[in-house]
Amino acid sequence: MESATEFWGAKAALDWQVEMGADEAICDAPIDCYALDAKKPVPKAVAVENATPGIPEPVEVDAVAVAKDAAAAAQDLDGLRAAMLAFEHCALKAGARNMVFAGGAVGADVMIISDAPDREEDKAGAMFVGRSGVLLDKMLGAIGMGRSGEAPVYIVPACPWNPPQNREPNAAELAMLRPFLERHIALAAPKVLVLMGNGPCQALLGKNGMTRLRGGWTDAADLPAIPMFAPSYLLQNGSAKRDAWADLLSLKSRLKGLS
Repeated sequence: MESATEFWGAKAALDWQVEMGADEAICDAPIDCYALDAKKPVPKAVAVENATPGIPEPVEVDAVAVAKDAAAAAQDLDGLRAAMLAFEHCALKAGARNMVFAGGAVGADVMIISDAPDREEDKAGAMFVGRSGVLLDKMLGAIGMGRSGEAPVYIVPACPWNPPQNREPNAAELAMLRPFLERHIALAAPKVLVLMGNGPCQALLGKNGMTRLRGGWTDAADLPAIPMFAPSYLLQNGSAKRDAWADLLSLKSRLKGLS
């Protein structure tokens, strides 16, 4: 009976040691497996990786600074077009079919800066198509100008991509693209700017509200500039055509003074 008692006692003690993690039967003293796990050496690669606690935050890109550097590097209009096509920090680009770069005649004395292209213009890849284009041609023709000919204009959008749902570009988007617009003005070297719509006024003047801004001359990008209603606005607000005519006459008079 005594030997049987010793056997079951020894077995119970062994079972307890197994439950406690003992897996070696040849040592003189028991080994604390939990203590070994706590002291287990960390591989060098893991130790280096975890030297700084937490996950590093992604680096935030200054899109305006990137645009400034890209625009400044452009030595001509072809280089500027390529820089704008390569610019990936404006979300509007992803939703547009085409980038509308410019229209009219390069080297013209008058640069018309327009709002962002609408869906129709985005599809065509050109500014002032359809009814708005017909009206613009009539407006320019009334003062002896046009998109080509002896007194041409050069047309550039303040934002080259069509925003979703034809909305106006917001202030942050216009600020991001302003370096390209300013470089475009410098490379094209016009004598006068026509800010045709809220977008150009927001981009170059930091202001909007055409009913308050139109009718007077100001300075933008170190050039004389006149805010003017866009053809798309005039198509919906016929009563404003009289104001547009007055602005066109003011533009004609200013050009005569410059010449």
